[in-house]
Amino acid sequence: MTDFVREGRLFRVSGFHPSHRELFLISEATLVDRTTTRIEVAFGHVELMFLKPLYRNGLHIRRATAAEFGMLSDRHGLSAADADYTWILDPEGESFVVSANPGWREAEYALMGERESLYDSPWPPEFPAESGNVD
Repeated sequence: MTDFVREGRLFRVSGFHPSHRELFLISEATLVDRTTTRIEVAFGHVELMFLKPLYRNGLHIRRATAAEFGMLSDRHGLSAADADYTWILDPEGESFVVSANPGWREAEYALMGERESLYDSPWPPEFPAESGNVD
């Protein structure tokens, strides 16, 4: 299982497209946390989400444990089929998304030029970038 862990960074909800059921979280390069990269996380086929607008200490996206899923299922009426698609976003387990496997992209902010998002086409970009999926 591959988790997505980026501690010590400010992430915010940057958009939700209901017609496509897509959720985007972003962390900009800032002087405050001394970062130089932009990170974007995308969730597709979103069924349910319980989010904070800001994650001040970073993200740790992982699949919900059986105990966590049981609690969320009771509370939110999730079906057993949702167990493999329930993602916890923070170490406290207070935020979650039921969706397809999340993907992420990261690149040096200064190299992005006119590009507004790492999810803009074409991919891969003409500059060095990293990407992956949470499994």
